[in-house]
Order: sequence, then C-alpha cells, then structure tokens
Amino acid sequence: MFSFNAVMPILILFVIGYLLRRVGFADEGFFKKANAMVFKVFLPVLLFKNVYDIDSLSGINMPAIIYCLLAVLLLCLIGYITAKLTAKSRNQTGVIAQCTFRSNYAIIGIPLAETLGGAGAAGFASILSAASIPLFNILAVILLSHYSEDEHNASVKATIKKTAKNPLIIGVLAGVIAVAIRQLLPLDVSGEAVFSIERDLPFVYSAIGSIAKGTTPLALIVLGARFDFAAVKGLFRQIATATFMRLVIAPLVGVGLAVLLSTRTGVLSLSATEYPAIISLFSTPVAVSSAVMVGEIGGDEQLAGQLVVWTSVFSMLSMFTVIFIMKSLALI
Repeated sequence: MFSFNAVMPILILFVIGYLLRRVGFADEGFFKKANAMVFKVFLPVLLFKNVYDIDSLSGINMPAIIYCLLAVLLLCLIGYITAKLTAKSRNQTGVIAQCTFRSNYAIIGIPLAETLGGAGAAGFASILSAASIPLFNILAVILLSHYSEDEHNASVKATIKKTAKNPLIIGVLAGVIAVAIRQLLPLDVSGEAVFSIERDLPFVYSAIGSIAKGTTPLALIVLGARFDFAAVKGLFRQIATATFMRLVIAPLVGVGLAVLLSTRTGVLSLSATEYPAIISLFSTPVAVSSAVMVGEIGGDEQLAGQLVVWTSVFSMLSMFTVIFIMKSLALI
C-alpha cells in the first residue's frame, strides 16, 4: 500500500498534464517553456532546500555513505555499457544510462525511508541525499552532454563547462555552502547558530519552501503534457531494457551488495537506520527531474519521459518485493 500511495500521485499528475495538452489548454511552446522554468528555477530551489534542511553532519555512518556512492558509480558503469549495446541512436545512450543509476530519491526515497525506519532512518536518508543527489546530477550532466544531439557537446571542455553551469549543480552547491557557513557561525546561549534563514528570514525560507513544494507537481504535469503513447511501440526495446535496469538490476546491486557486505563479511555495519535509505536509493523509480534535464541538455525526450512513467508504474511491484524480502530477513 505504501508503494501504491507513493506512486499514484505521480501518475495522477502525469495524467492531468496529458489531458490538458489533449484538450488544447496550451500548445507545445507553452509546455516547453514550462519545462525550462522547472529545470532552471524550481528544481535548483528544491535541491537547495533539501540540502539546507540537513540539521547536522555529525555522527553519521560514513562507510555506509561511501558505499552508496561507490554503488551508484558501479551502476553508472553498468548502465553505460548496457546503453551502448541497446541504444538505437546517440541521444539515447545517456538517457538509458541515467535511468540505471538515478532514482527518485528526493521525492519518494526519503519519505519511504522514514516510513520504513522512523526518524533515525529519515535523518540518515537526508544526509545521504546531500551526497547522492549531487553525484546523480553530475553523472547525468556529463553523460547527457557527451551524448546529446549536438556533437559539439561531446568534447571534454564542453562537458565540464555544461556541468559547472548546470542549474541543478548550482542549487546543490549553494545548499552545501549555506550549510557549511551555518556550521562555522558562532552559537548563541541556547546552542543554536546566531543566524539561520529559517529563523531570521522566515519570509525568504517560506518562499523557498513554496517553490520547492510546487516543483514536483509542475514537473509531472509538464511531463504528462509532452508524453506520447504512440512512441511506446518504436521505443519498446529501450523502455523495457532501461526499466529492467532501474527496477531489477539496481536493487540487486545496490541493496544486495549492502546486505552481503554487512551480514557476510562485516565490511559494513548496517542497521535498521541505514537499510531503509539504501532501499530507497536503489529501489525507487527514475527521478522525475531526469526527463526535465534531458529536455534541456539534449537527448531523446520521448524515451526519458516514457522511462519516468513506466518505472513509476512497475516500481509498485519492485519496491514491494524488495521491502518484503528485507522485512523477511529482519533487516528493517
């Protein structure tokens, strides 16, 4: 039921966007500009807030964080190899690879972790987001830029430049800088930093929160408006491959290796605090922002949109399966 309730709002908002386009509410030009606004304004603000809201970086299970990042890199490599073997065109390569390693962690993952493990798991999941979300975006920008429709983006210099100027990267870095400054500020008599945006500039923090809350609904409505069911037939092989990689291979690698390293070898020390976040990182569908990014950087937009929809639909089964197995093993 949690999987169902987590995924259905995504599909409902997608359907709303699809119907708005079909009844002629707005044309393609409007939704293309809305897509650019989500990418350049809404998503960076959301990522900034996600990072800024992390209370403290102390007392974290650093080996678990490092493991998650290494597992994401491994999945990126597996996804890249798979994409090179299955992509019909250059602009599909980055899209398929991205689907393999990039999860909907910020929107579905963190709430899922809290549901499975409570406040402790939610705290670890939030800290993990500060490391994993920047890595997701950096890898995605590099792959999509290198394999975009414009082959001029393929040079190392162009890729580095696009990565540095990417609004999502800027949003995350701004959040990291804000947190670092907050940690360096002196404390008042109550033990809190002498200044915080939330306490001293509540109107700014409220505006940031409002934009962050509107990000996912707007992104999904735009995605639905630009979706084309007729494209499924021509992209069936790529959709099936990437969906399988996201919902089967990613959990097997990310969650499976974590269990083995923790229960068999003792290399990792994982508990009900860390496992929920690891499940969320590797078992949730591909990020909604992945399709937005493809539209702005250059890539197969139809395929990217299809993958958001179909991984979300089938994740209800895959998330249930992973959670059921982990619960049966008494790991969560």
